[in-house]
Amino acid sequence: MSEPDRKLTNIDAPSDYRDRIATIDDDGKRKWVFPRKPVGKFYNARTWFSYLLLAIMFGGPFLTLNGRPFILLNILERKFILFGMAFWPQDSYIFVLATLTFVVGIILFTVIFGRLFCGWACPQTIFMEMIFRKIEYLIEGNSNKQRKLKAQSWNAEKIGKRVLKHGIFWMISFIIANTFLAYIIGKDELFKVMTDPISEHLTGFFIILIFTSIFYFIYAFFREQVCTQICPYGRLQSVLLDDKSIVVAYDWVRGETRGKPKKNSTEELGDCIDCNQCVEVCPTGIDIRNGTQLECVNCTACIDACDTVMDKVKKPQGLIRYDSYDGISKGEKLSFTFRNMGYSVVVILLAAFFVTLLVTRSDVETTILRSYGTLYQDAGNNHFTNLFSVKVLNKTFDGMPIRLELLEPEGTLTIVGASLHVESQDRAEGAFFINLDGAILDGTETKLEIAVYTGDRLLETVKTSFMGPRK
Repeated sequence: MSEPDRKLTNIDAPSDYRDRIATIDDDGKRKWVFPRKPVGKFYNARTWFSYLLLAIMFGGPFLTLNGRPFILLNILERKFILFGMAFWPQDSYIFVLATLTFVVGIILFTVIFGRLFCGWACPQTIFMEMIFRKIEYLIEGNSNKQRKLKAQSWNAEKIGKRVLKHGIFWMISFIIANTFLAYIIGKDELFKVMTDPISEHLTGFFIILIFTSIFYFIYAFFREQVCTQICPYGRLQSVLLDDKSIVVAYDWVRGETRGKPKKNSTEELGDCIDCNQCVEVCPTGIDIRNGTQLECVNCTACIDACDTVMDKVKKPQGLIRYDSYDGISKGEKLSFTFRNMGYSVVVILLAAFFVTLLVTRSDVETTILRSYGTLYQDAGNNHFTNLFSVKVLNKTFDGMPIRLELLEPEGTLTIVGASLHVESQDRAEGAFFINLDGAILDGTETKLEIAVYTGDRLLETVKTSFMGPRK
């Protein structure tokens, strides 16, 4: 993204802000960020939206449909349940498409709306700003009190507040770790791990401790460094954003030159009074007035802070706002452009294709092959038989009897042994003979079409081939 015209920017503004991370000093040491608590309409909206997402996340593993988990992502046993539907490794193509849709969607979404996801829906931002940071404000006070507490010597007050804060942080991290584990092993198994003696579930116990420690370290100490140093999305945005992407931006045309108006002064100043409130509330420690930076997660805290100041100095809100570079430099109004429409159509088509695959997915997956190492058998009267093996995978939660019927060509199908019955989320194997009249055989390979039924309901049709004598 091109830089603002120097005539429209503060002459004292730093020019090397893109060469360093705001939370790392010249010696490479961490600069701890003490953001002031945001107040405003965007912060309130984000708070309520976060509560909704948190309710969905913490409630997800405990929701059931017909007595079964609504969501289960058991990677260890390769058992997946989404929206009450069981998925097997054979359905991996659906997950590949889902991943493709997600990646393409994120890229196109970023091109249009910038890092809106980071500020409003990213779990790291939600946990940090809407849970842990709020607890920190409640126990230690706002930013100035937190700085003072860190600088003061260890006494009863500091020890008490730090023990209380980190104790609550550990407890919440423990809850988060258990929630994520419930998505993997299911709520019933989680309750067993939690209620049975530790000796019976040592592996699960240590996994919970490890993940609890990771979450605790991230939200108690590492914090915004996840966004600025680990998350690839922040780096990716630099190649995805363009002059029309919607970002949280400072209107330098209106704001420069910065400064507080003085009586009897003839100097022409912009609307920015250089109060630094946008910097004070930033959770990643940047100055949004320098331009778009990889540390910016579009959390809108600076918008609320600036709007509050603009109200006090009786100037229009929106000095910092959602806008594009062209919107500020050229005065273009935000609009749903043809480009945005095209990108959105691509995402919608991918999502529609994904939903179609989910809806049309068969309840069973049947594999029929001619038995290995066998040839055709002459049954007499110009009739020939082939021996086939059948494997049926039941993806549903109900057991079902399986009936096979030869559709094409005309012939007879005889099951070997007992009739097929496959239990819920299980496999069943069997064998059968097919007898065909030699007059209808098409050389060594004759195409067959076999229907798979449970009761009178057709589950799927399977195509295979019949081996006959050469003509």
